Amino acid sequence: MRLDKFLCDCRLGTRSQVKKDIKAGLVTVNDVKVLKPEQHIDEHTDCIHYKGQQCVYEEFVYYMLHKPSGLVSATEDKHEQTVIDLFSQEGRDDLFPVGRLDKDAEGLLLITNDGALAHALLSPAKHVEKEYECHLAKSFDNIQKSQLEQGVDIGEKAMTKPAVVHILDEKRITLTIIEGKFHQVKRMLYAVGNEVVYLKRLRMGTLTLDQELPKGSYRRLTEEETENLRKC
Repeated sequence: MRLDKFLCDCRLGTRSQVKKDIKAGLVTVNDVKVLKPEQHIDEHTDCIHYKGQQCVYEEFVYYMLHKPSGLVSATEDKHEQTVIDLFSQEGRDDLFPVGRLDKDAEGLLLITNDGALAHALLSPAKHVEKEYECHLAKSFDNIQKSQLEQGVDIGEKAMTKPAVVHILDEKRITLTIIEGKFHQVKRMLYAVGNEVVYLKRLRMGTLTLDQELPKGSYRRLTEEETENLRKC
């Protein structure tokens, strides 16, 4: 790994900042001063000090984002602001969202660089639950609830898997599904004669949105949250 990338991954500054510090002689590798940001190091065996402090490398990082409406769930987009744009201060270029939330949707989004965990959480075979709060255009009744809980036709080869539905009030429900088809929640409600006017993801597997986290903000997952996700 390049030395400057290693320092960024250790959350010691942006790529431009750490390059400047390396050239200024503030970094040593195995007690030898290194002045070239592009020098390659072994992040697992080499001993790197930055301004006299030993650096601890983190291979994987995990963030909970409270996604606001208006952002695209992607790493980059030529025309729209993405959720990854919110993480510019982290100085990393390997972050990505686990799954997608519609541009107009809000709520929980896991951001990481751990491809194996992301694959496991999104695998259809794992049946990881995703729970959403849905505000609806029309009144919701027990007939629609029963239809969603049995599975509905959204134009795919097979019916949707049975959902778990809780009625909050006349036009608000929570809907829990174990699939992740394109616009699935909206298509499911449309299939029973209703329409989603507001969508918020509350939970993914064992990870529940921190209600203290403002929209557009993020925080690192705790060790317990990370370990629980790995068990999903």
